[in-house]
Amino acid sequence: MILTGAEISKQAGLGRIRIEPFQRERCTTNSYDLALGRRLIIYREQVLDPRHQAQYDEVEMRDSGFDLATGDFVLGESAESFGSDHYVPMIHAKSGIARLGLFVHVTADLIDLGFFGQSTLQLHATLPVRIVPGMLIAQATFWVPHGEISLYQGKYQHARGPQISRSYQDQRPAEITHV
Repeated sequence: MILTGAEISKQAGLGRIRIEPFQRERCTTNSYDLALGRRLIIYREQVLDPRHQAQYDEVEMRDSGFDLATGDFVLGESAESFGSDHYVPMIHAKSGIARLGLFVHVTADLIDLGFFGQSTLQLHATLPVRIVPGMLIAQATFWVPHGEISLYQGKYQHARGPQISRSYQDQRPAEITHV
């Protein structure tokens, strides 16, 4: 079951959904609009290897924005920190942004129960496009879980700013087998 915008607002008021900063006018029919934060990550390497921490630069956007050329890929941040111990947040790109040629993919659109922090947004330009801090770029929906709840304690908990892939932390040395 998905929460309506009015219910998201109510649950935020009760502290069962945390959105910081919260702006009631961002509640839509069944979601909460998320804005783009200022920080971006740009990978330095041409080939990324999931077994190793990637080299990257972090830049801060000016108020005038940041231009992406066709094919550019950057990691951005939601301006808001959000999460819930009671509802499962899901993040979706705003369709109007996609119609500008900007694919917004959330690194994990299904947010774990108990996570609280900023979300990392994968931004891929299919056309030249300017991104601007504060632009409404995504929307969070909140879903009622069914079953026993275990709260998230993972490596991205309390994320501040965009996060590079930490898949290298999950890699195990390959076992050598003899045939």
